[in-house]
Amino acid sequence: MRLWRHGPATFCGIALVILVANIALSLVPLAGVVLAQIVLPLLECGLLYASLAADRGDRPRLRHLVAIASAPARAQAAVVVAALIVFAVEVLVAKLIGGFDMLTPASNAEPIEGYALIVTYAFGIVVSLPVTFVPFAVLFDAEGFRRAFAQSGAAFSRNVAPLLLYGALSFVLLLIGLVTNGVGLLLALPWSAAASYAAWKDVFGVA
Repeated sequence: MRLWRHGPATFCGIALVILVANIALSLVPLAGVVLAQIVLPLLECGLLYASLAADRGDRPRLRHLVAIASAPARAQAAVVVAALIVFAVEVLVAKLIGGFDMLTPASNAEPIEGYALIVTYAFGIVVSLPVTFVPFAVLFDAEGFRRAFAQSGAAFSRNVAPLLLYGALSFVLLLIGLVTNGVGLLLALPWSAAASYAAWKDVFGVA
């Protein structure tokens, strides 16, 4: 919350762009779904850059949305791969639990809903925890691809209980965002991102 208060309007503005991009890409059959798994994780890093700026006493700015464009290609690849791991699990769970194909949502007779949606996102959040710190490692610590995943996984194994709590709280924020037709996500996304930034600093002892 301390970080978010440095620029609540900007944080929400970045989240809005991410949500609009998600909706726009979802309208494109198949190719939009695939492209979303590349574009959205990179855009979401804008919230991490905004958190870094706020932590340094600067103001978050909308241009942080494209800050990752200056990152090395291997760093961008690590961010996308980490997100793809989570998405792959969500695709599998959605198919097994709800019979919903997330790769071609337009082909489904009915949208995924109810317990299937909740279970799918719950699995996604759990799987995301071991790779939570991958973006920070490659973007802020200039770590290599393999080392970033190794460090993030090791950090999770040393802090399972607090990170599970973080995941549970993030899940609650996500549910609030869903029941408010996405409006709550304008707060949920920045708060979760700022919390992960604070966790990274704490776990890795960053000054």
